[in-house]
Amino acid sequence: MDAVLDHLGFAGATVTELTGGMANTVCVIHRPDEPDVVLKTTATVPEGLYAAEAEGLEALAPHIPTPAVLDVGPRWLLMEALHPAGSDDEFWAKAGRAIAALHDVPGDRYGWESDGWLGVLPQRNPWHDDGFEFFATHRVLRYVGEPKAEAVMTTEDRVALERLCANLPSLLPAAPPALTHGDLWQNNVVATAAGDPAFIDPAVSWMWPELDLSMMYCTNQHPPAFFDAYLEARPLPSGWRDRMPILHLRELMCILAHEGDRWNTLDKLRDTVRPFRAR
Repeated sequence: MDAVLDHLGFAGATVTELTGGMANTVCVIHRPDEPDVVLKTTATVPEGLYAAEAEGLEALAPHIPTPAVLDVGPRWLLMEALHPAGSDDEFWAKAGRAIAALHDVPGDRYGWESDGWLGVLPQRNPWHDDGFEFFATHRVLRYVGEPKAEAVMTTEDRVALERLCANLPSLLPAAPPALTHGDLWQNNVVATAAGDPAFIDPAVSWMWPELDLSMMYCTNQHPPAFFDAYLEARPLPSGWRDRMPILHLRELMCILAHEGDRWNTLDKLRDTVRPFRAR
């Protein structure tokens, strides 16, 4: 990190390290008489990861608050520093309304102009007209062959997952593509200086809005005020809560591919695919 700080002209600045996830060192750089900035860097980042993140933030910025991108390079992403998320219901209600407005931005097809990243693994975004096939192939089954997922999943797990994916049209309502954040969980919600919700670390694509919501609903304890406000602004077809675990398979498979069986991830996956196991 010191080499990147030197390269960007921050040698000698006061640096506070933050939690950076699986791949990144993330820090706040404090400078006298100038606004703080956030630096993400790593020595092992896959080529193009930070450029894709910057492009995602810029794609979202006309629709929801995001940090301004100040500089991007092969080993760094420099951004405006924001603030921790609020904890009160009004903050999360504003977040729900913001994401509802984002999901009202329509797309013509599923996918994106280029591939991106979720964690440090590629997110494949080829253009597709069939949301069910896109979700099955490029959001769930694409992780099956990743070494860490392959090491912990049994043949029975994989077959049940494939059967569930083959039956998606009977499990989920057809929905048009919309602009989605792609990694929408509570840790990726922060606050502006005015205290309004802002959103970081996207993995954008034109996809089902409910896939975004499954991250917020199934990861940690979801904030009820978020969903109350979202549903008031943008009602969902009935039974949406029952669909959340199916849509959350994308995240469970991503965790298995990155981390193996941590946080009871394999048990959660097995609970969801159990109806599709051979009898």
